[in-house]
Amino acid sequence: MKRFIPFMKKDPVVPVIRLSGAIGTGRAGLSDAGLAPVIEKAFKMKPAAVALVINSPGGSPVQSSLIAARIRRLAQEHQVPVHAFVEDVAASGGYWLACAADEIWVDDSSLVGSIGVIFASFGFTEVMARQGIERRVVTAGKSKSFADPFLPQKPEDIERLRAIQAPIHQAFIAHVTARRGSRLAEADLFNADIWVGQAAVDLGLADGVAHLVPKLRSLYGEKLRMVPLGQRRGLASRLGLDLAGEALATLEERALWARFGL
Repeated sequence: MKRFIPFMKKDPVVPVIRLSGAIGTGRAGLSDAGLAPVIEKAFKMKPAAVALVINSPGGSPVQSSLIAARIRRLAQEHQVPVHAFVEDVAASGGYWLACAADEIWVDDSSLVGSIGVIFASFGFTEVMARQGIERRVVTAGKSKSFADPFLPQKPEDIERLRAIQAPIHQAFIAHVTARRGSRLAEADLFNADIWVGQAAVDLGLADGVAHLVPKLRSLYGEKLRMVPLGQRRGLASRLGLDLAGEALATLEERALWARFGL
């Protein structure tokens, strides 16, 4: 009723954007394209603030950067504060997203950090040799078979991977440093380690231990109205029409979660 009565003060609104799962352009991943309408909608609601509920083991550094940049751009344009609330995990790309917020709140048991970059694959050369299978490769360009899992690993491939990882890691460090600033403790925070709850707060990676509803009510009043928002799944996924793709995406995501015992 209040919105139809001029000059009557409206109750504050806080959209709550759920960022749950692996980050990437896969079927179930969080992506900038998939989240763009959700994030845009949140900031157009003339909110008192925007809340992010994060539960992510990470994923694509590019998608992490794009999503975080969109949140920051809109927050600055609309002059709206952003709060992040970490559930089980905000690690790697998940922490990249958390740093898009002005304040990060964690549970006592939340896992936070993993500010690093990983490349992981499997090697099949011994299996192929036992089965009498020969890998035949012809390339134009010496790097075309770079990191081929069916060929023996080469020292130069490892060095090349490290050279690729270095600027990505530096971009991650720069983002965390810019967003957390003087709150960060004088410690080795960028070695891809993870910290639990209060330890993350003590190191400046988070601002305190708090949960979504009580914290937002303490900041914006008991009459606060929270509006849940989230990335929608594709039609084929919702109807269960792509079972093979869904199964593969689930396995990939489970591998990410497993690194944190979840």
